[in-house]
Amino acid sequence: MTIKINVIDTPPETEPANETVNIKIVDPNRELLEFKLNMRRALNGDLMIFDHVDIDIVVMLEKKKIVAFAKDLMSEVVYGAESRLFEHLKKQGVVAFDSIQGGNVYGSLEAKILDSTDIDSVKASLYEISQWMNTERPYFASAEAYDDMLDDALTDPDAENSTELGEVPHEEEKGSILQHNLFAPYLYGRYTY
Repeated sequence: MTIKINVIDTPPETEPANETVNIKIVDPNRELLEFKLNMRRALNGDLMIFDHVDIDIVVMLEKKKIVAFAKDLMSEVVYGAESRLFEHLKKQGVVAFDSIQGGNVYGSLEAKILDSTDIDSVKASLYEISQWMNTERPYFASAEAYDDMLDDALTDPDAENSTELGEVPHEEEKGSILQHNLFAPYLYGRYTY
């Protein structure tokens, strides 16, 4: 709550123009919870969350639902992420136990948000989604580190897995397929000399 106080008891000739004092009253019974999500609002007001590598999460405000969709293609990794999300939300009391089900889009899961009389259920849902996202971040980091390690192994291999140009001598014929045979394998019966 912000309160503005104007001081009036000074003499009119020395009164500064529009000087205000701002006071911020903090309620010690309330806890401020801060979190960050990569989120956009759809045209109908739904909140779309894009933080996860494998799934997108949509919080439908009108229908009071949370839906998780596969980002690219459906796999057991995507289903595992969706299942872990709704298991977390179920344990935290955000979604109804019996409402977790497959959605009408292939590979999606959805659940209904429980109503609350004293807490905003949408804000609580967003907070719990951010808490679950924090538990998934080590998975993102390890997957990215593994991809970087593979890229480094291909682009800058160590001495054991690489050869310098000219280190392997050139031979006239290499491999098991003879190129200068009476019947060449790729010419479909034509004679070669």
